[in-house]
Amino acid sequence: MTIESSKTEFYQSLAKQTEALIGTEKNLIANLANVSALIYMSLEDINWAGFYLLENDELVLGPFQGKPACIRIPMGKGVCGTAALNRTTQIIADVHQFDGHIACDAASNSEIVIPILSGRRLVGVLDVDSPSVGRFDSVDGLGLQALVDLLQKTLN
Repeated sequence: MTIESSKTEFYQSLAKQTEALIGTEKNLIANLANVSALIYMSLEDINWAGFYLLENDELVLGPFQGKPACIRIPMGKGVCGTAALNRTTQIIADVHQFDGHIACDAASNSEIVIPILSGRRLVGVLDVDSPSVGRFDSVDGLGLQALVDLLQKTLN
């Protein structure tokens, strides 16, 4: 078994756990709290996992696990704001090389951010940080996108 296939299997298992946690629950905050806790306790080599929610054209801190974080992020600013504005997943190997990076935690060196949508409307983003450069890859992107997809189903 390759590292990539075992990582894919890990995310498939994480998706099943996420699905079981969410069940038929429709409360967004409750679901985000449980999913951020699940990600934080399951992924190796991360130091923050959580959500920012869109409010009045800026991202506002939502449920998370890790050290205290930036409360408000303008659209288009930093990795989270860029992912939100462009509605595209951002996988940043070295956040210090990302123009406009917002350093909420100086220990974070890589980051992945995935937009959360309800139809075409942006709801917020999933943000996961790591102290290691190059921690996240496309397999992480697909795996975490599957978790976001499960959350998005509760919004429609």
